[in-house]
Amino acid sequence: MTVFKAFLKVLNKSKTIIILYTVILILFAGFNMQTSENSINFEASKPDILIINQDKEEGLTKNLIDYIKENSQIIEIKDDEQAIDDALFYRDVNYIIYIPENYREDFLAGKNPEIPIKSTGDYQASLAEIMLERYIKVANLYQKSITDEKELMEKINQTLAKQTEVEIISQLDSDHLSKATLYYNFANYSILAGCVYVICLILASFKEKKIAKRTIISSMNYKEHNRKLLLSNSFFAMALWLFYVLVSFVLIGEIMFTIHGLIYIVNSFVFTICAITIAFLLGNIVDNKNAINGIVNVIALGSSFLCGAFVPMEWLPDFVLKIAHILPSYYYIKSNELLKELEIVNFETLQPILTNMAVILVFAIAFVVLTNVVTKNKNRD
Repeated sequence: MTVFKAFLKVLNKSKTIIILYTVILILFAGFNMQTSENSINFEASKPDILIINQDKEEGLTKNLIDYIKENSQIIEIKDDEQAIDDALFYRDVNYIIYIPENYREDFLAGKNPEIPIKSTGDYQASLAEIMLERYIKVANLYQKSITDEKELMEKINQTLAKQTEVEIISQLDSDHLSKATLYYNFANYSILAGCVYVICLILASFKEKKIAKRTIISSMNYKEHNRKLLLSNSFFAMALWLFYVLVSFVLIGEIMFTIHGLIYIVNSFVFTICAITIAFLLGNIVDNKNAINGIVNVIALGSSFLCGAFVPMEWLPDFVLKIAHILPSYYYIKSNELLKELEIVNFETLQPILTNMAVILVFAIAFVVLTNVVTKNKNRD
């Protein structure tokens, strides 16, 4: 109880900077999640196409032009090659189609005339190319057996009008799960930075000469002292974790009331336990309060960048992810990423996530053992 009272006294003295630091982390996490959310949703866009028609706009030629107009954004540029090339260079247009003179007559005669094109080579240009090739292939197929132009156009239009019906069978709320993953991934930095900063600050106060000497000459051994300090610091860390969880309910919404939300919470709880032990180890190694900010940057920022808290894992180079395997943050964030795509929740599908949690707890135990070794050696000195 004496240790806990001393802990609360030191915590109370530092409450202003602790509250300020926590609020900044929460605001940063919320802003990061809201900003990143804009990149989650994908909206299909039609390619920008310029049609240069050198044939008469009638019959089959007009039918081709109407089809392209229906499935793209038609761009108007003056009939000048330099202006056209400039528009292509500056991506004002993705695809340029040159319908040659006498195209309609040549096609009906079975000559299969070539349609010259210019392209930016990007994904929208590829979409335009697929669209044009689809029309030409269907038209060529029917032209071999149909001689009447009107009937030919009707058959082409009927075939092109057929769309593949896509049935979405997934029940995952992917938008909200992605949002939750972004929030809890960023919590890697928030929880770790908060724990390291505050716990190191508190332990540095306990290591002041007068307090340290009283501790050493007291009847309490270093293991008992460490245990009580660890439990006291856990009180703060759990309050911080609970605060982050409550904020997630506000920012993310109803998905947090599902089984997925519960697993996000449990995963962050396990990581918080590990963060406490990391902070406790660092607090027993570092005596200088002025060095705490540097430690936060190295530990919290470093692990967050390496393990995918700020940049999605799939964007990180393989060698970076291999290095990240030695950090507990990797297993925490990996579980969040797996959870985002977990449609069926049962023991079998949860095994990879449970394994990652077990690895994090092994890290925590290792940090506790290292803390006792460090404290024992310091007391001997």
